[in-house]
Amino acid sequence: MTCSMTETISKEASEARAAKPGEKDLMARLADAGEEALQRLSELPGGQRALTAVNDLRARVDDLTKKVRGIDALEARVAKLEKELAALKKAKSAPSRSTPKKPAA
Repeated sequence: MTCSMTETISKEASEARAAKPGEKDLMARLADAGEEALQRLSELPGGQRALTAVNDLRARVDDLTKKVRGIDALEARVAKLEKELAALKKAKSAPSRSTPKKPAA
């Protein structure tokens, strides 16, 4: 994992501080409280392992999100291919009729 949860929160806190002046104090206080809570959690026995598990889970959810976004494109391609297949079946099932062959006498 290249970015820990506390680093992510710190980035969000700095972004929150750059937000609107009226919201600045509230957002900064919330970000600071979140940082403190994560710091306390990491100091608990097993807390670091829990934070690592949460970071791994976040990465997996991000990967799944990317894959799910790709499903829409695949569904569109399948629908297009189904239409093409249906058109080909119609063309094949209705061949042009020629004069019937006469049996040899």
